[in-house]
Amino acid sequence: MTSPETVPLPERFGIAFDGDTVAVGVDVLFGGSPPRLMRLSTAGVRALEQLRCKPVSSPDSGRLARRLTDAGLAHPRPPSLREPPSVTVVIPVRDRAAGLDRCLAALGTSYPVIVVDDGSQDAGGVARLCRKHGAALRRRPVPGGPGAARNDGLELVGTPLVAFLDSDCVADPGWIQALAAHFADPMVGAVAPRVRPATSGTTCGRYLRARAPADLGPQEARVLPLTRVSYLPTAALLTRCAAITGGFDAGLRYGEDVDLVWRLINAGWRVRYDPAAEVRHVEPEGWTTALARRFCYGTSAAPLARRHPGLVPPLILQAWPAAAVAALLAGRPAAALAAYGAATGQLVRLLREWDVPAQGVLRPMAASVQQTWLGTGQWAIQYALPLVVAGIPRPGGHSRRTRLSRRLALASLLTGPPAAAWLRSRPDLDPVRFTLAYLADEAAYGAGVYRGAVTERLAEPLLPRVAWRPLPRSPRFRPASGGPGA
Repeated sequence: MTSPETVPLPERFGIAFDGDTVAVGVDVLFGGSPPRLMRLSTAGVRALEQLRCKPVSSPDSGRLARRLTDAGLAHPRPPSLREPPSVTVVIPVRDRAAGLDRCLAALGTSYPVIVVDDGSQDAGGVARLCRKHGAALRRRPVPGGPGAARNDGLELVGTPLVAFLDSDCVADPGWIQALAAHFADPMVGAVAPRVRPATSGTTCGRYLRARAPADLGPQEARVLPLTRVSYLPTAALLTRCAAITGGFDAGLRYGEDVDLVWRLINAGWRVRYDPAAEVRHVEPEGWTTALARRFCYGTSAAPLARRHPGLVPPLILQAWPAAAVAALLAGRPAAALAAYGAATGQLVRLLREWDVPAQGVLRPMAASVQQTWLGTGQWAIQYALPLVVAGIPRPGGHSRRTRLSRRLALASLLTGPPAAAWLRSRPDLDPVRFTLAYLADEAAYGAGVYRGAVTERLAEPLLPRVAWRPLPRSPRFRPASGGPGA
């Protein structure tokens, strides 16, 4: 792929600033994922004003639009399609006849469909459903997993775009039409819709309605490792065939979708998450199936870390906020205040280097400490739940006050993350049952990570990482044509 510096966002593409992007004066923007500062030259400011008023209409505005969308400061708005996209749908299936029937019925006949039967026991039933809905069928006599099945289907695709759809999804063809416009950008390799859960009224179903693994939320994003949206599930994924010539890694039973997306990104392709389009994904009704699935997902962390070193940390800690949280958990408020002050001072010095006003930094730093505490709690639930639970009745310490402080600290690690998740999603489930479900869910995932780490003999997916620089800085944007002040 060509360097992004030389490939502007195409003409007629607009941009929409991310909801968290803030203009600090006229020439500095703050936001993105991870958060960063971007300073514009004088000519860059002019290009930005053009983008605020109209779509890309010049190389300079196109290059700035590319920089903004790459950084997550803004998101692309492609022009409307002038004709229907040329897409083939590939659906892998194994022993899910009822789900496949529902999936094919919802999809209709707008696009050619290839069903890959990955060694189903009732091969005749799958074949009858394909005939009923007019879908082509490829049969694998021996199960090889979803990656291998999708690769077999990909071999039969003759269109520029391929849509991968799981057989337990319910989606009308509108999601493809809504996402295909992104491919007017020649650097886009894949786009995914939001995968909303279709659940029952059981306790498990109501929990998954709020925390389904495939639902990446309502905020659009450029997909990049170590950012807010770091991967995409292939439950529903629209891709450019030219971008996935290597196909899926058939050696991965789980995580093959993450691996594919990261290889696309590493090759220079842009990958987008656009929740304006939605599909429905049928979720388990019972806890045994749901927790077993989370365990299996966890087993993919170590194989992915083996293939993509450094991209699968369970937790990234900023140094000073982490020190403040550690001091609070240890019952040392003075040390916590000192660490918080050091973190604030570091951020103020960084902002002064950019001549950016430092007012209002206390609230972002407090939010950083809170997120560090919640992240530490989630890590403890996933990888140390038995130890934390065992430590509450016997926290150690010579005084009653010390023991009480440690009990409260350990309890806060267990209750903080589920409480924050409950307040954020307001599920149709009381806080107690939601908390218990959250703990079981995350512990099952962590157990899977342990299993994969032992199998791969790799500790990387279990170990938090410390990031020392609090705020990345993007290089000053300078339009290629130069100009006064550029």
